[in-house]
Amino acid sequence: MTILAVDCMGGDHGLRVTLPACRHFLDAHPDAQLLLVGAGDALQAFQHPRAKHVAASEVVTMDDPVEVALRRKKDSSMRVAIQQVKEGKAQAAVSAGNTGALMALARYVLKTLEGIDRPAIAYPMPNAKGGVTTVLDLGANVDCTEQHLLQFAVMGSALVSALTDQEAPTVGLLNIGEEVIKGSEVIKRAGELLRSAAAAGDLNFHGNVEGNDIFKGTTAIVVCDGFVGNVLLKTSEGLAGMIGGFLRQEFSRNVFTKMAALAAYPVLRAFKNRVDHRRYNGAALMGLRGLVFKSHGSADDFAFGHALERAYDAARNNLLDRVQARIAHAKPLLAGAADAPLEAIASE
Repeated sequence: MTILAVDCMGGDHGLRVTLPACRHFLDAHPDAQLLLVGAGDALQAFQHPRAKHVAASEVVTMDDPVEVALRRKKDSSMRVAIQQVKEGKAQAAVSAGNTGALMALARYVLKTLEGIDRPAIAYPMPNAKGGVTTVLDLGANVDCTEQHLLQFAVMGSALVSALTDQEAPTVGLLNIGEEVIKGSEVIKRAGELLRSAAAAGDLNFHGNVEGNDIFKGTTAIVVCDGFVGNVLLKTSEGLAGMIGGFLRQEFSRNVFTKMAALAAYPVLRAFKNRVDHRRYNGAALMGLRGLVFKSHGSADDFAFGHALERAYDAARNNLLDRVQARIAHAKPLLAGAADAPLEAIASE
């Protein structure tokens, strides 16, 4: 059995989203069990032969500071869910709660893997090849050194290798141009480290890539700092909404635009579904001594279900063991970046 711990109280909608998603997930996966963490009558009323309730008396809200989540709300559903992973009762935890609090709690409870200074948020983005490009970091680390970017590349390679049939997925370094002479000093030094890692057999480094390469699918993985990554993520999430708004607008115009929109509707609809960020919900918090997945805070039950799916796939494919193996192999290069205080972790 693959066992997931679910923070049922987190996110913008809490139980109204998490419980329907959990029921659908359990019905679709007879080899899975869920530990439903939280409180309330609705949670207690949820009954399923492969679901167990785990009590938690507090909730980390979406605007709680990291300090509150870490030091004041010690019985929050978020923390208790992560604790299930630490104690070996679950193989992964899933939460739609406050990103900064989730990262800080996961880092505090589980600790980072040896050789990793800062955990990173990894997220799959759809590309033109019909697959996804995994991008990290998506907001956990605003300021990164070249060592951090190397660590992200190693962790991202393990993630993609575990969840796909790619033994040596390609890695791109996000930059303002493909040439090695371009970019900030940190990016140039990161490029040197990534080339060294490739020469040592630790990575399949493609080279510098630009923003449009993410959606072209030029590489399987793209690494960047969390500031750039989070802006990229939020911009891409608005794309499907923009297309939906365009469709509604064109159907409300005169008969000619309605006819043109009707003819184009199947293609546009398919494209909208393809880039629908709900289908890619579930970001992996990489670099921890346990698996934690972050759902978007505003996720509906369809999107939250996809976060459960990603956590399930990661646990079933032994992602943590694969990450540890890759880090151990690359250990000579993964040296020395200074650790960041928990309070410095960026919130969503």
